[in-house]
Amino acid sequence: MALFSSLTPVFIAIICVLVGVILKKTNGEKEKCETKSKPLSRPWVHEDLKDGTDHHLEEEETNEQRLSARTYLSPFLPISSTCFPIALLVSLKAHKEELIAVTAHPPSALCQLGFHLSLFLCGGTSPSGAHTEPWTFVVVQDPYLKHKIREIVEEEEEINYKKRMGDRWVNDLRRLRTNWIKEYLDTAPYLILIFKQVYGWLPNGKKKTHYYNEISVSIACGILLAALQNAGLYTVTSTPLNCGPQLRVLLQRPANEKLLLLLPVGYPKKDATVPALTRKPLEDIMVVM
Repeated sequence: MALFSSLTPVFIAIICVLVGVILKKTNGEKEKCETKSKPLSRPWVHEDLKDGTDHHLEEEETNEQRLSARTYLSPFLPISSTCFPIALLVSLKAHKEELIAVTAHPPSALCQLGFHLSLFLCGGTSPSGAHTEPWTFVVVQDPYLKHKIREIVEEEEEINYKKRMGDRWVNDLRRLRTNWIKEYLDTAPYLILIFKQVYGWLPNGKKKTHYYNEISVSIACGILLAALQNAGLYTVTSTPLNCGPQLRVLLQRPANEKLLLLLPVGYPKKDATVPALTRKPLEDIMVVM
C-alpha cells in the first residue's frame, strides 16, 4: 500500500504527459485541416486576379467527347517573316498628324480604322495557352462612359490607398506621386480595358477551359503596349484594384470576363512630365549561360 502511494504521483505525471501529447496531436491535425481548407489571407489580391487554370470546369466536355469531336488537325504552314499588323502600324505612323488631332477633335474614319486594326491586330497575335486567345479589348471613347469609369476607379482607389494596400505599399508609391485621383480617365481620348476570359464556350454550349488565361492576356498586353509606342501613342499601365466587377457591369461584359488592365491612351500635353526613373543595368536582368 505504501509502495502504491509513493508511485501515485508518477502515474499521475505519466497520465498528464499522455493527455498532453494526445491533445497536441489532435490540435495539430485540426490546424492542418484548417490550413488546407482556409486560403491564405491576401486582402490586396482581388478575386479577379486569380488565373483559375487549375480548376477544371464541371460543364466542360469529357475527354471522350472531345476526342470524338476532333475530326481534323490544325494545318502547318511555312514560317513567314511578313507581319500584317506591322504593315498597318507603318500606315498608322504615316497619318501621325491626323492621330494627334484626336486629343481635341473626334477621330476620323481613317484614324479609327488605323487605331483599331493595327493596334489590336498586333495584340491579337499573342501566343496563348492551347491557342484559346482568352482576351477582349474594350475601347472606350464616349465621355459619359469615361467619367463613370473614373468615378468607379476613384471610389475604390481611395479605399485601396487608405485601407487595403497598407503603409508599405503606399510609401513605395509616394515617390511616384500617385494617389486615387485619376483625372486622365476623363481627359485621355481613349481608354482601353483589357479583359481576360477565364473560360470560353464550346459549340454545344458547355464551358471551355482557357489555360493560363492570365499569362496569355499579359503577353498580349505587352505586345499591345509595344504597338502603342510604335504608333507614337502614350499610355500608363493601370490596374484598378477591386474595380473589375463594377466596370464589367458598366461595360456590359459577360461573366466569364475579368478586368486585368486599364490603359488611358493618347498624346501627352506639351508641359507633361514623368518621373525620372532609372533602369537596372543589363547585367542585372540577363544571365548568359
